[in-house]
Amino acid sequence: MATATAKKVKIRPLDDRVVVEPFEAEERTRGGIVLPDSAREKPQQGKVIAVGPGKLLKSGERGKMSLKVGDHVFYGKYSGTEIELNGEEYVILRESDVLAVQA
Repeated sequence: MATATAKKVKIRPLDDRVVVEPFEAEERTRGGIVLPDSAREKPQQGKVIAVGPGKLLKSGERGKMSLKVGDHVFYGKYSGTEIELNGEEYVILRESDVLAVQA
């Protein structure tokens, strides 16, 4: 239901999907070694920037989404679909692909 963000991203996820802005991959190891782009791990966490209306149930009602815009979430390494919109990278995930929310 909530799609407005500070960035004014014009994307509205459907059903139980959420749009996540992944955090940047680490450029250095804990020991200070600079990693080239090819060696950086794909980020598995990000910020929710848009939330769909919820899954359509057999009864015709919409299921309530447990995520909201602004949540810091963790998701699986190969989950979702990566998209680029206005030069920014985003991941579209089903709510069930989100593993945890940072409290």
